[in-house]
Amino acid sequence: MTVIRWGLIGCGDVTEVKSGPGFRKAENSELVAVMRRNGDLARDYARRHGVARWTDDANDIIAAPDIDAVYIATRPDSHKDYVLRAVAARKAVYVEKPMALTLEDCREMTAAAATAGAPLFVAYYRRALPYCLKVRDLLADGAIGRPAAVQIRHLARLPVEGSPEALPWRVDPAFGSGGLFFETACHALDILDFLFGPVTAARGFPTNVAGAYPPEDTVTAAFSFETGVTGSGVWCFAADEESEAVEIVGTAGRLRFHPFTFQPIRLARGSTVEEFAIANPPHVQQPLIQTIVDELNGAGRCPSTGESATRTAWVTAEILKDYRLRTEEPR
Repeated sequence: MTVIRWGLIGCGDVTEVKSGPGFRKAENSELVAVMRRNGDLARDYARRHGVARWTDDANDIIAAPDIDAVYIATRPDSHKDYVLRAVAARKAVYVEKPMALTLEDCREMTAAAATAGAPLFVAYYRRALPYCLKVRDLLADGAIGRPAAVQIRHLARLPVEGSPEALPWRVDPAFGSGGLFFETACHALDILDFLFGPVTAARGFPTNVAGAYPPEDTVTAAFSFETGVTGSGVWCFAADEESEAVEIVGTAGRLRFHPFTFQPIRLARGSTVEEFAIANPPHVQQPLIQTIVDELNGAGRCPSTGESATRTAWVTAEILKDYRLRTEEPR
């Protein structure tokens, strides 16, 4: 096996525990260099995480002959630029989610990677977590019979109280953000793609109830999968509580899991209830990183690619389409 040498672009919060250490701890993997536009912060990150090199110039990562693969952990508004530059340099790329701000950008990135012959992976890391693999295995083993329908429910409190000057970047139009649904719902939608295959039809009813920021804060949606499973979802980011769950209804039972809080998986069959508590690894992206390293070494496949992430981007775009058309119209 060859050691895959990584360069990291962006040293923000997600890289401190969730992902960064995973590049050092995965087998046949090494974190060679890190980049952040603020050089002092890049140097501090490198010191604390035992990385030999740091820089404030992304090109130092992209053009480095001793770097095989690039991890892009910046805001989504910069993903497309960095991905296109990295695949043009024939680097394998692992980019944070959402993959890009628009479906068109996702398609362009995927096409560019294919043309360059550079593998493109996306950080929908739940696809490799033991927790979600247990859900997959229960379904495959027929624990609830034939899956028929799935429902997502995600409630959260407002992140701000009407102060335009204090908007988090995820809801700030200055960064082209699609809002909390765009940033958050993609995780649950993507894991359903993993479990049931591609969505073939989707319709959403987004609205802004609280008026605390420009993007939608409440969304209901319906969708159907090519396998015949149908689904619906309710997301409200202006609620009075924090809760989330996905429930799958089958012909012989029901399966409930929690893709954000990872509460025990609940299997109900008639009056019988069974729970499965599956602990996350210390660095939740490490299992997916390992699948990337293995694929680059010709030993397996990563389950989260540019193609699968583009499918998730299509579902999100379909759900938000009407709201975006309304809000982008001249006033």
